[in-house]
Amino acid sequence: MPSDAFMWFIMAWSVFMTVFMFIGGFFMFRKFLKRFPKEDGHSILDWQDYYLQETRHLWPQSKKNLLEELVEPVPELFRDVARERIAGEIGRIALEEKAETIDEPLLIRGYILATPKRDHKFLRKKCHEKNIDLTEYEYLFKQKAASSE
Repeated sequence: MPSDAFMWFIMAWSVFMTVFMFIGGFFMFRKFLKRFPKEDGHSILDWQDYYLQETRHLWPQSKKNLLEELVEPVPELFRDVARERIAGEIGRIALEEKAETIDEPLLIRGYILATPKRDHKFLRKKCHEKNIDLTEYEYLFKQKAASSE
């Protein structure tokens, strides 16, 4: 007959595996929803890829480096996804405004719009280090905070 300690271990392991399967399933389902076509026939990720491809030539190396610094606090496992999402939003804004190059104000606006409110604290800190004034973007911070509530 198995000991009580072994039975408790099996029970704990079962709960542990079930919880992690639910967490993994949740993230897979979110990815599925982003790939699901919307009314226009394209998914969120299709549009993101489109904006990245259309604006790839507009990115100077200095702005690529700045974007890389801004996604630094994201865990390395998710950093590529975060970089693509932020760059896609910046690309969308650049195409809407018919920008000739990605500049600092465009990058900061895109970052604010593409990231959740909790990431704005790091942006403020990084911009303070680089002596970038964020007063002209306060309306975006407030708009993003209001939409997340």
